[in-house]
Amino acid sequence: MWVLLFLIGAAGVSAHLQDLAFDGQKVFRVIPQNDEQVEIINSLASNMEIDFWQPDLVTLVRPKMQVDFRVEADKSSEVEELLRESGVEYEILIDNLQAALDAQFDSKARTTSHGYEKYNNWEMIAAWTADVAAQNPDLVSRSVIGETYEGRPLYLLKIGKSGHNKKAIFMDCGFHAREWISPAFCQWFVKEAVESYGKDTVMTTLLNSLDFYVLPVVNIDGYVYTWTNDRMWRKTRSKNAGSYCLGTDPNRNFNAGWCTLGASKNPCSSTYCGSAPESEKETKALADFIRKHLSTIKAYFTIHSYSQLLLFPYSYSYKLPANYEELNSIAHAASEQLASLYNTKYTYGPGATTIYPAAGGSDDWAYDQGIKYAFTFELRDTGRYGFILPESQIKPTCEETLLAVKYIANYVLQHLY
Repeated sequence: MWVLLFLIGAAGVSAHLQDLAFDGQKVFRVIPQNDEQVEIINSLASNMEIDFWQPDLVTLVRPKMQVDFRVEADKSSEVEELLRESGVEYEILIDNLQAALDAQFDSKARTTSHGYEKYNNWEMIAAWTADVAAQNPDLVSRSVIGETYEGRPLYLLKIGKSGHNKKAIFMDCGFHAREWISPAFCQWFVKEAVESYGKDTVMTTLLNSLDFYVLPVVNIDGYVYTWTNDRMWRKTRSKNAGSYCLGTDPNRNFNAGWCTLGASKNPCSSTYCGSAPESEKETKALADFIRKHLSTIKAYFTIHSYSQLLLFPYSYSYKLPANYEELNSIAHAASEQLASLYNTKYTYGPGATTIYPAAGGSDDWAYDQGIKYAFTFELRDTGRYGFILPESQIKPTCEETLLAVKYIANYVLQHLY
């Protein structure tokens, strides 16, 4: 009951009514064995509204691939029957999405103030960006690099000791609104940076020698919407000309193979590429900032969920990056660092071949701008909870991810170019 009270308190009564909409919804996992079974999934998707969790788009489904998707409550028995009749093996990852959503808030830190081991709404994160800068003036400063479609400021934190001509690493979180563990990591990283400076030798060296630009939430409007209206929302909230469907997938909106493989031209699709590259105010602000600081930014990290992957370019093409061997060996070592804490297994490699092609991503774009070290993290888990990772997993997820981030940052520092 306290969860319901919290939900009503934190996100408003309308959100609570909205939340009940997930009652009885199921998340299925299927692994189609051949083209015929892929076709069955395709026909399912064309006959009813299905929310693909992994891969992002039904056209990316291929034999032997793990496919996770969400189905409306009134359609789930129909879907089960069809899969059974067609001989497609399936399992139900989440039997009642509403119950899983309620259980997500399992943290003991259920306070109205900001916390690092709970999910914070945008108001809390915005206030936190001001507080952390005010409390650590010698290490953290805050600026605004633009605003969202709905007019919210895009706060950027710069972390590092002031120094002359320092190189930098850019890290962003919260591209996709429903991936709540992602902004939680950006906040955790900042906390660790300020708390361990002067105590942890690696972090101290990193902050003395490099600056970290941290954009805690890219898609703020979408993130707010997941708290107030639809927890499963993914895109931005911009209007699309000639369509009643809102939003663009910000991670298909960059000028890197824009709107080719693994992106959709349909504004109603969750992977809609937008009307043009950088059509979204959020992606344009991010790209403008990086272009302006290209001479100093030497690495780019973008944090997503879920799947436990460490990816590098390319995703918009099957071609390999020029420094493939180097990126692959960094990803291998970083994955080992990450696994050293809780034995969490990550898969690593170029995006297109490791998972599936996806054009217009920020990592490919950053790499093509000349940033040699560009990585995408897909955090926990592998699908048991998917986008609704319980709060009790925030701390272990962030702790292990931090090891990988520190490893790569330290490598970049030793290999400045």
